[in-house]
Amino acid sequence: MSDTDIPPPSLLEFPGAHPVKAMGRHTPEFRLRMLEVIHDELGQESIIDIQERMSRDQSYISLTITVHIQSREHLDRIYRQMHATGLLIFAL
Repeated sequence: MSDTDIPPPSLLEFPGAHPVKAMGRHTPEFRLRMLEVIHDELGQESIIDIQERMSRDQSYISLTITVHIQSREHLDRIYRQMHATGLLIFAL
């Protein structure tokens, strides 16, 4: 096995608190569905903080949901499920 075959180490540490950032159209459904994804995967008690930011013209919303998460797999599943809603425009 060469050095190029070894994946780089993750900078994220698990378990721990991690921000999940999602951006979409400013609709009641967007916020609700993004929170449902978190609840379904981790449970409501895993949410530490929710911050919202509106775009200048109020058309888009950015959510930063800080959650206590156990593993990289959980984090990856959350992002996959957010994308599966069809409402997510951008995620970090």
